[in-house]
Amino acid sequence: MYCSQNISNENLNHLWHLAVAFPSDTRGLCPFYTCVHRFDYTGHGASEGVLAEGSIGTWKKDVLFVLDELVEGPQIMVGSSVGGWLMLLAAIARPEKTAALVGISTAADHIVMSFNSLSLEVRKEFEEKGEWTVPNKHSEDGVLKFSMNFLREAENHCVLQSPIPITCPVRLIHGLKDEDVPWHISMQVAERVLSPDVDVILRRHGQHRMSEKDDIKLMVYTIDDLIDKLTTLV
Repeated sequence: MYCSQNISNENLNHLWHLAVAFPSDTRGLCPFYTCVHRFDYTGHGASEGVLAEGSIGTWKKDVLFVLDELVEGPQIMVGSSVGGWLMLLAAIARPEKTAALVGISTAADHIVMSFNSLSLEVRKEFEEKGEWTVPNKHSEDGVLKFSMNFLREAENHCVLQSPIPITCPVRLIHGLKDEDVPWHISMQVAERVLSPDVDVILRRHGQHRMSEKDDIKLMVYTIDDLIDKLTTLV
């Protein structure tokens, strides 16, 4: 099950490669993973809603709806960027539906921490405007806009302030050249999850979207290795 980045829809380069690598298992050989389940969050892609009215809580509910209503059995969840944050929130809320996690450039708490790291004067300026504008080369207009309501709501979903009650296998892949989400966030996640089975993989030349050929190969290998591990444990 794939949780995409913020402002991205489900038709991503990652998904195309994952869908090819892991087609539907019509023979039922793998009890944990039968195909790539993909979806758009509220306000994204083909889904209803307005992006500007979305929140971490709303998108968390979207992920939980997919887990509760649209898929069967425990899932290997793959989360990219903010999708990695949502993946963690979903795993906490639905441990029985979570077989393993693969985070790609995981952005847990990143939006909140980035805003709070600004000086008091700068924060007050944005608060008066009612939104925080952040340059972003991946968005159509070159910026991301976060309302104050979005930021305040997001604070309710931060996970890095205490131990993270996740005990399944966790794999975290991050690029050292990620200019959007620093790689040390993946290290923080690894330090805080309770699982004894956690690996962090750092790509020296990896960037935020991890879309190079070797990046994709690493993702596929990581997921395939988890499938083998989980199948062996059955």
